[in-house]
Amino acid sequence: MAVGRFQVMATLQAARAKQLGFSITAAKSWGLNRAIFYAAAKRGFKVERKMPIRGAEEVEKEPIKKTRRAYFLGDEMAYVSKTGRQSYFTIGGKMQTVSDFKRQIERRFGDTFSGAWEESLEIVRQYPKDVLLSRSRFFEEVYRPRRDELASKWTELSEG
Repeated sequence: MAVGRFQVMATLQAARAKQLGFSITAAKSWGLNRAIFYAAAKRGFKVERKMPIRGAEEVEKEPIKKTRRAYFLGDEMAYVSKTGRQSYFTIGGKMQTVSDFKRQIERRFGDTFSGAWEESLEIVRQYPKDVLLSRSRFFEEVYRPRRDELASKWTELSEG
């Protein structure tokens, strides 16, 4: 099964979150949430309310901020819901869980996801924290330059 840009985005976003201190569960939820968000944005979804934006000064003071319903990773915000003791990121009222990540992302890699995961972690470790805390810089400097190369490479590995 082919690994596409959606899976690359989710995997790199999860690695980004893990590098910034998220648990593996929260990182995978974040990764899938952001991949869904960017896929919807690409298709031109309508935002019913304006998303809060944090300036550089606020991000510097508090790089990761959690409120009751929202979570800020640098200048990027996602909604969050709690089930039992575990918090998951949500979009459109639906939680993105580890099982969703496995079904929508890991399954595409077959038996090779652990290698792709390690590669993703290595990629994000190469960047300073300020790049990882910036939505636009992460997209432009980390994801965009290698999205097609990784999709092709990871597809080839998963089929081999």
